[in-house]
Amino acid sequence: MVSGSTPTKRRFFSPSPEKAIRAVCKGRLAAYLSESAIEDVYRAFRFAEQGHRGQTRKSGEQYIHHPIEVADTLAELQMDSRTLMAALLHDVIEDTAATKEEIIELFGEDVALLVDGVSKIGQIKFDTKEQAEAENFRKMLMAMSEDVRVMIIKLADRLHNMRTLGSMALEKQKRISKQTLEIYAPIAERLGLYHWARELQDLCFLYTYPQRHRALSKAIEQRQGNRKLVVEKLKGSLLGTLQGSELKEFNVKGRQKSVFSIYKKMQKKKRSFDELFDIYGFRIIVQSVDECYRVLGIIHNAYKPIPGRFSDYVAIPKANGYQSLHTVVFGPLGDNIEVQIRTTQMDQIAEAGVAAHWIYKSDEADHQSSNHLARQWLLDLLDPAHQTENAIEFLEHLKMDLYPDEVYVFTPQGDIKKMPRGSTALDFAYAVHTDVGMHCTGARINKSLASLPTTLNNGDSVEIITSNSSWPTASWLNYVVTAKARTQIRNYLKAQTEEDALRLGKRLLAGATKQRLFGRRKIPSKVQTLLLKEFNLKTWSELLIDIGLGKRIPDLVARQIAQLADETLEGKVIGQEALVIQGSEGILVTYSKCCSPVPGDSIVGILTAGHGLAIHGFDCPNISVLRKQPENFLLVDWDKEIDQNFQARLHVKLHHITGAFAEVAIAIAENSSNINHVDLHEGSDSVRQIDFVVEVKNRLHLSRIIRAIYRSPSVSKVMRQKG
Repeated sequence: MVSGSTPTKRRFFSPSPEKAIRAVCKGRLAAYLSESAIEDVYRAFRFAEQGHRGQTRKSGEQYIHHPIEVADTLAELQMDSRTLMAALLHDVIEDTAATKEEIIELFGEDVALLVDGVSKIGQIKFDTKEQAEAENFRKMLMAMSEDVRVMIIKLADRLHNMRTLGSMALEKQKRISKQTLEIYAPIAERLGLYHWARELQDLCFLYTYPQRHRALSKAIEQRQGNRKLVVEKLKGSLLGTLQGSELKEFNVKGRQKSVFSIYKKMQKKKRSFDELFDIYGFRIIVQSVDECYRVLGIIHNAYKPIPGRFSDYVAIPKANGYQSLHTVVFGPLGDNIEVQIRTTQMDQIAEAGVAAHWIYKSDEADHQSSNHLARQWLLDLLDPAHQTENAIEFLEHLKMDLYPDEVYVFTPQGDIKKMPRGSTALDFAYAVHTDVGMHCTGARINKSLASLPTTLNNGDSVEIITSNSSWPTASWLNYVVTAKARTQIRNYLKAQTEEDALRLGKRLLAGATKQRLFGRRKIPSKVQTLLLKEFNLKTWSELLIDIGLGKRIPDLVARQIAQLADETLEGKVIGQEALVIQGSEGILVTYSKCCSPVPGDSIVGILTAGHGLAIHGFDCPNISVLRKQPENFLLVDWDKEIDQNFQARLHVKLHHITGAFAEVAIAIAENSSNINHVDLHEGSDSVRQIDFVVEVKNRLHLSRIIRAIYRSPSVSKVMRQKG
């Protein structure tokens, strides 16, 4: 038996919502639901229809047609009646006067929870649209971890919105398409709803690049006409090959790749459409796992397999439970043929994804297995949601984890770990356990020592080496790709940053309040309470951290403290004590690149909201504008025990002779310094001008380097660059 795969054609309902819902109930629902269940669905429709009465969509049609279409799409998957009721009601909390309590009373708590999970957060006000969108995703995914039907309803909702996107403004079409392509289509793919994912991708492509979509669709249509006989011959060849075997029952389906997948393949391989040959694929359905491998052997014996194009998702299923053998062979007519081999049960799960266990309820084990796989993936995906307070950061993690390319690696005990493609040994360490990641120092990959940034490949055996004295550093963020690893590292670094900010905030506020309170640094507890209330903060530490991070100006805070304490500065002059810079403040204290101050220079600190304390040289020309805001200035001085490297910029003029640059570089190196950056400027034929950025301990160290460079016969001038 041979069958072709064609896209589902959607019908648009008549203007009468009553006729529309009756058509759904008598059509799709009557085929698998009881009369009482259908009556419950109709009751939900009546409630939704009354709530949305008078509302219209951008296209001008009555709003109620949207939830009917969403329910109809879910009915194609034969979803249970409670899901269909929630689909019809999914916008009533957000867009009508209905409440969650009312839905609980009329339709039950399970339906209300589904509706609430799909609804957006309308009561909370966010600073930006991006933040609101990100928080909506997080809320929806949290609800989805409790019941995956939340996301299935949301995907059906987005699918209908994409089908009717043409009535929106062009800018909104592109924005919604981008969001759908980055979030919803990958989620549909991960949940095994591949036909939804393909349609979403094609619609996003249509609205993002309409001309490209039109041209490619036309080219595919033309090739279909020209190559129809060729495809039939390929099907016939496959059938003939299999009929010669001892297989009792099998099915061969032909399918064409979607417009979007063809476009992505053209981009990836950098080929034109005419240079692509494997745009058609075939699916062979058999009765058992054993027959899958027998068919694979038959196919590979009849046609030469393409090296590197075989994947065994039967032995190692995808995260969503998808199972199939994938291979690409060189066909009899010179084309590459993509062949998928799976059992009937695997095909059913592949077609319906996690929704399959609502359809095929006869096998309770499969129901539990499918639900467990989906829920485990969701829990892994949502782990960062519980660890980060920043919804936008969580959304970025989500995008990284959604794309389905995976590598399979082994623990020393032989357990399989699925990791996103591009994962490193450090990602693996965090996948094993957070504590392992926090204290890892290296790895053994296939029994050979390897560094933490080493990228993992399929089949690698990985053992992590740990030490209690090892902790994350900021550089770790450069070579992790998984959300779990990135979140844990950021949380650790954030905690360290807050400790630094707390210490700096204490010092800054102490200096400011000493002036305002006539040398007394003790701030009465009553004043602290009033000030925290005014700033809407919970603890005094939060205020000090804000000051240390530069979010609040210490002098202004001290002024408010003085006012609250009924103190005054009129007629009094208090000497200001300089803040000592120790050099270990990290990102909280920054050293300006415009003048590159080093210990020994006269310096001044400038407080800027969000950037902490910026240290400039006292003679830096860039601070002249800032002098108009003296409240932002802070007298600072270098700590006598400071011991770290600073960057200084040197401008060198040298004669254009062989070895001149090498002499300068040797002079710098012999004085215990490194060259961090070099810029070469064109001069006359006989002179070259070079700018160096070198590491120095202090001004004395810098002077030694300058004198050493001067000693070179080829050097005509050396000067330090400032400003």
